[in-house]
Amino acid sequence: MVERPWGRDRLPAPFATPSGQRIGEIWFETPPQMDALLVKYIFTSQALSVQVHPDDHQARAAGSGLRGKEECWLVIEAQPGAQLGIGFREPLDPAAMRAAALDGSIEDLLAWHPVVAGDFFRIPPGTVHAIGAGIGLIEIQQNSDITYRLYDYGRPRELHLDAGMAVARGERYPDVLHCRVAASGCQALVDGPNFRVDRIDGAPEVGVQTRYRGAVLVLPLDGEAEVGCSVVRPGQCALAASLDDLAAAGRCLIAQPCA
Repeated sequence: MVERPWGRDRLPAPFATPSGQRIGEIWFETPPQMDALLVKYIFTSQALSVQVHPDDHQARAAGSGLRGKEECWLVIEAQPGAQLGIGFREPLDPAAMRAAALDGSIEDLLAWHPVVAGDFFRIPPGTVHAIGAGIGLIEIQQNSDITYRLYDYGRPRELHLDAGMAVARGERYPDVLHCRVAASGCQALVDGPNFRVDRIDGAPEVGVQTRYRGAVLVLPLDGEAEVGCSVVRPGQCALAASLDDLAAAGRCLIAQPCA
């Protein structure tokens, strides 16, 4: 559990909040087979900073590590009026973006997307974004902690305008990267280039089994999943050696890095 200034004093079930802490993120330790991925729950009471992440090439060129940060979000709860800021309402050139970050108007230039549980967003590197208040989501991302903050509502944290401007795209967010996850059935959500994510419902279908070879991460959304001899429940994440070791009785997310 990771404390954040924008986190919550009380987390929803099945999580229990440690007394006196403000928890914003719940990270799952990455096993060696899944070193390229990181899985989190995120719960907000305030908006996160306006930020952006580099891609693999940009991260290596900056000497920041081997990989950049592509991520995706599945909204699991949203208070009335909750929003995600992703991309801009109108195209923005670098000079205008920098000026807006400095004077705080960048918050108003973002495209704010109203959200409800079941909304899914893919966030490519270079996408300027901010998670709003009153949201709970599951984030699956490349295992990288490179975050360039462009604006942070006056909080006393470091900003990274030069690095951020070098990778940020002043573009609208493509509609094709957002979908609603169906109430039932299997659904492919991400299929490369960095990782793949599917929502399964019950046993994995043949098409899913064809695309997933080797170890997978399993996150139950409701009901239970059997991974080997272990029962995995919502709020947990498990490593399955393969889909053959997974018996899903409820809806789950499965994820795997691309080779």
